[in-house]
Amino acid sequence: MDFNHTIAILGGGNLGIAIAQGLIVSGLLPAEHITITRRRTSLLSDLAKQNINVTADNAEALKNASIVILAVQPQQLNEVLTDIKKEVNPKKHIIISVVSGASIAEITKQLGKNAPVVRAMPNTAIAIRESMTCLAADTEHQKALGVAQQIFDTVGATVVIHEEQMTSATALCACGIAFFLRAIRAASQGGIEIGFHADEAIKMAAQTARGAASLLLSGSHPESEIDKVTTPRGCTIAGLNEMEHQGFSSALIRGITTASDKAMNLYVAKPVKN
Repeated sequence: MDFNHTIAILGGGNLGIAIAQGLIVSGLLPAEHITITRRRTSLLSDLAKQNINVTADNAEALKNASIVILAVQPQQLNEVLTDIKKEVNPKKHIIISVVSGASIAEITKQLGKNAPVVRAMPNTAIAIRESMTCLAADTEHQKALGVAQQIFDTVGATVVIHEEQMTSATALCACGIAFFLRAIRAASQGGIEIGFHADEAIKMAAQTARGAASLLLSGSHPESEIDKVTTPRGCTIAGLNEMEHQGFSSALIRGITTASDKAMNLYVAKPVKN
């Protein structure tokens, strides 16, 4: 795959690091073509050992990059955009934002330039090339969207959505990985209670969850697969019904909708002086 770009990841937190790790594992580009920033660069020493460029200077990171990934916390975004706005070149740079709640229009306004901006919402499974990443861009920047899709296709699966759905994607995919991990953890604790050692229980629960997900990704419907396991007066239907009596599905649905509501208000744009 032809990919002639260099990437600056602004924000070396958990997601920024996961993106860098996933790109290295994918082989999309050499480690030397990636720069990642963080105030405390010592926390990025493992990436530096892999020949990824590490710096505390956001503006400096842009000088040799053609793609800029904004991977900071929402409350840090305004400061970072101020840092880099002079260095952004609409003819050179594609901006990819993974910042929850910050719209394309708000980022463009803060930069004061019509550089192509793509919003992306991956999750931390990107580090092992298993992310579910949702992408959105304005109609005029479909070429930039294609480049973003090329990047994130190498580290998992992608879906192109409308920008107004990005908050929902944050809840379902980015927050969602924690929700499913909690469900697997709960299943493993149940396994311990019925007689398995902790290391056995977590392996058994995780592999069972992986198998269930694989069935759905192969085209099956959840209910048809559930019907194959549930028999009259059987233990599976008894367990499922008890979970539903305790509010299992309702709790998961409410968790996702609550996360979506919260994500909607994470970023507050800084007023721009005319």
